[in-house]
Amino acid sequence: MMDSQDNVLEQGQEVTNVEETVVDNVTAKVYNTMEDVLERIKEIAHGDENPVKEEIDHLKTTFYKLHIAEREAQQKEYLDAGGDPEKYQMRPSEIEEAFKAEMNIIKEKRAKLFQEQESEKQENLKKKLDIIEKIKSMATSPDEANRSFQQFKQLQQQWREIKAVPAEKASELWRNYQLYVEQFYDLLKLNSEAREYDFRKNLELKTKLCEAAEKLADEPDVISAFHQLQELHQQYREIGPVAKDLREQIWTRFKAASTIVNKRHQQHFEGLRAQEEENLSKKTALCEKVEAIAQEENKNASDWEKHTKQIIEIQNEWKTIGFAPQKMNVKIFERFRAACDDFFGRKAEYFKTMKERFAENAEKKRALVEKAQALQDSTDWKSTSDKLIALQKEWKTIGMVPKKLGDQLWNDFLSACNKFFEARNAANAGTRNEERANLESKRSIIAQLKDFVENATDDVQEKVQELVEQYQQIGHVPYKEKDKLYKEYHDVLDKLYKELNISTARRRLDSFKSNLKNVAKRGEDALDNERSRLMRRYEQLKQEIQTYENNLGFLNVSSKKGNSLIDEMNRKVQKLKDDMQLTFDKIKAIDAENTEDGE
Repeated sequence: MMDSQDNVLEQGQEVTNVEETVVDNVTAKVYNTMEDVLERIKEIAHGDENPVKEEIDHLKTTFYKLHIAEREAQQKEYLDAGGDPEKYQMRPSEIEEAFKAEMNIIKEKRAKLFQEQESEKQENLKKKLDIIEKIKSMATSPDEANRSFQQFKQLQQQWREIKAVPAEKASELWRNYQLYVEQFYDLLKLNSEAREYDFRKNLELKTKLCEAAEKLADEPDVISAFHQLQELHQQYREIGPVAKDLREQIWTRFKAASTIVNKRHQQHFEGLRAQEEENLSKKTALCEKVEAIAQEENKNASDWEKHTKQIIEIQNEWKTIGFAPQKMNVKIFERFRAACDDFFGRKAEYFKTMKERFAENAEKKRALVEKAQALQDSTDWKSTSDKLIALQKEWKTIGMVPKKLGDQLWNDFLSACNKFFEARNAANAGTRNEERANLESKRSIIAQLKDFVENATDDVQEKVQELVEQYQQIGHVPYKEKDKLYKEYHDVLDKLYKELNISTARRRLDSFKSNLKNVAKRGEDALDNERSRLMRRYEQLKQEIQTYENNLGFLNVSSKKGNSLIDEMNRKVQKLKDDMQLTFDKIKAIDAENTEDGE
């Protein structure tokens, strides 16, 4: 009989230990707002129910998770609005103060309850020790046991009515109680009918407990089933023995039902722990994603906004993942928050700098608008055109400003420029028509010059000179046609002059030679005077050529204008060289004439 009761005691102790290992893993209700959490805390603080540590811890964790999320949202809103991260201050939270006040009430309530429970346990211990002593005094002889049977039953009832005792005393107390109860039953000399009746009654009660334990296998709430089983174990321990041949059987049935409930309970929390580990892996992966995004280079506002959208999506995904294991839950959250804070802190600094740069660019553009508006009514068409074009080029070098302000400044600037250029175009409308007419006139002269190249006449030189003078008297042509016309004109002149210079120089030299006889008849010094004049002309031409060639060395040919000037000077140099050669040939002709006269 003692062996079976010891098994009951040890099984009860085993169940108690299992309960202690899962105390932190109660099923938690989901709360979506801090107000919901506070309402539940108030119910516990001011209601009649006793605070349960697991629920209080869950409520506290949930409240501060929601509270931290709200603070982060407030900070993000401040930073996104362009606030200075260094000047940000957390606003006081009335709901947090209310929560702390209610938690203090619960803390006091729990402390008081704990003291009351401890006092009650000590009192229950004394009462049960007193019952054991009384049963011990009854179990001294069979006669004494028979006489004290009714008192013994009353003491058993009292024992069952007395609840918890200090945990460290429970096992020893129960063993002593069972020892003396067994001794008392062994000393009883009751008739077999009364004894069998007592055994049957105990068997009936334990059978009902077995049935209740077996039904718990179908209880949907695993946690509730586990706690109900603890109550059944307590009742089982308090019921007296059954017939010896049935003791092992009834206990085996009760133990089998208990094993099923305990196994479901264990599997439930193993599943929770596995889910928490999976949640930790998911959250670690999200931390790595945010950290990787935070390390990426953001070249412009578009990059920052793209990465912000990615991080917000990750934050939303984070909210869908449950708790990680308790020892890692806070650490993984702090890692995630640190990565997010790093990104949003640097984003705030970037946009602060960009805002300052926008303000600086806006001031520069306002200054250009004012300058353009000051010039918009000018009638100095050439000078003002150059100034406005320079302002437009400078405008392109200035960076961006906020779109709305940028559009306004651009419209103001463009309006001022358009006002001037429209007025200039209206004033120059007649000029453009005149330039087109000039273009046609110059093209007509070029066509005539080209005809002289193919069909030269005796008086071509005089006609060419007349056309050149006419050409030079014609005014400006359209700017876009200027370079093309210039090249076409000088190309045909070059061909003509090349031909004319050769033939004219020969004719002029022949004419000069034929006139030498007439010059000689004027007097002895006439030829010498003519030679001296030609020598001065020769030196003068030589000096002019040298001057032009020196100037050519300093010209820059990087532009069309510079290139055209060089071509013009080269033509002049060539003409001077031709004149110098003709002068030299005349001097030689005079020398030849003097030689003939000497002979």
